[in-house]
Amino acid sequence: MKNVLFPTALLILLPVLGFTQATNHSKESRIISVVDSSHVDNVVLKQSFEVNVPLDSVWNAYTTNKGWESWATVMAEVDLKINGLIKTNYNKDGQIGDASTITLHIINYIPRRMLTLQAEIAQHFPQFTKEDDKNLYNVILFEEVTPDKTRVVSYGIGYKNIEKQMSLLKFFIQGNEQSYVNLITYLESGQPSVNY
Repeated sequence: MKNVLFPTALLILLPVLGFTQATNHSKESRIISVVDSSHVDNVVLKQSFEVNVPLDSVWNAYTTNKGWESWATVMAEVDLKINGLIKTNYNKDGQIGDASTITLHIINYIPRRMLTLQAEIAQHFPQFTKEDDKNLYNVILFEEVTPDKTRVVSYGIGYKNIEKQMSLLKFFIQGNEQSYVNLITYLESGQPSVNY
C-alpha cells in the first residue's frame, strides 16, 4: 500500500514492557513517534508534529473529502458527525464501497480540537488484527500554537502488548510518518502531495 495513512487500528506496537521508545524516521525529522509500553498489558503510540499553517487548514485536511484526497488517499468520502464515517480507497481503479475501501468510524469529535476514530480492519490484514479491532482507537488532538502554526498529537490506544503484533510495528510507524510528511507538504505548499 503506497502512501497509506494508518490513523487507528493498524498501528501494531512493541511488546517490550516498561519503557518508552522514541523514533524519528521522517526526512525532515518533524514527526516524533513514541511507543509507551509502561502499562504492562497495553501500549500507546504517540505521534506528534507541528505544521506552519492555521488550525482550520489542518482540521479541514482531516475532515473533508478534498483534504484527505490531497495528502492521504486517491478518494475519500467524509461524513463528519458523531457516529459518522470516513471511507477511503487507495486504489486508483477502485471506488468507495468496494473491497479495497478502508472505513474509519468517527466515534466523537470536538470541532478544531479533537477527533476520535476507530477503523474497520480490511480483509487483507492479518486475522489477529481483526480480532482486536474493536479495542483500537486513534485520538487526534489539534492545538493552535500561533495563528500560523498548529500542533497535532495522535494517540493510538488499545493495543495489546503481545509478540505477534511486533513484526508490524516498524511498517506501520513508518507508514504513518510518511503520511504525516505528505500532510505537512500539502498544507505548507498548497499542492496535493499524493501522486497515484
